[in-house]
Amino acid sequence: MTKENDDFFEQIKDLEETFDGDEPDYNAVMELFGIDINEIDREMKSYNTKVEVNYTTKHENSVDPVYAYPTDSGFDLHSTEEIDIDPFGRTLVPTGLFIDIPEHYEIQVRSKSGLALKQGLMVLNSPGTVDQGYTGEIKVIIFNTNNHKVKIDKGQKIAQAVFSPVVCGKWINFNKVININDKDRSDKGFGSTGI
Repeated sequence: MTKENDDFFEQIKDLEETFDGDEPDYNAVMELFGIDINEIDREMKSYNTKVEVNYTTKHENSVDPVYAYPTDSGFDLHSTEEIDIDPFGRTLVPTGLFIDIPEHYEIQVRSKSGLALKQGLMVLNSPGTVDQGYTGEIKVIIFNTNNHKVKIDKGQKIAQAVFSPVVCGKWINFNKVININDKDRSDKGFGSTGI
């Protein structure tokens, strides 16, 4: 046996002496090993896991995805082109952004509230869905709610993208049955809870 092994077993013997019945004396354990359980507990409570997301840009006017604030749900998508949208017209706006969406997530493309309020532009199919298996360029369907033409500039914010957890088709088995079990809402649909 090496000296390190002897020291380790000696520490284990010392540790066994700190037990009072089934419970160890945690203060003695912390002192023996030079650790602070309370500090470890605080670190574990404040630990945030991060989802690693790979992306690339393939246009000189592409803007890298960035959250403006750590508490934001979405990051902005920017146009790579200057585009005119006719009154009450719609167009597909490229972002030059390609994202490898992690499994169990989708990206939802949503209107930006400021753009909708100030310029009358909104994501037509809001929220647009970008599935996990899609690896092409993210493009946004923009609708002009105005009775006049509106110009989108290169680099302009056109929408926001939100990573959302989702159950995809490989986790679902559809089973055809004679009847669906009744629930508290039953078949009460639109407006059934009042206006």
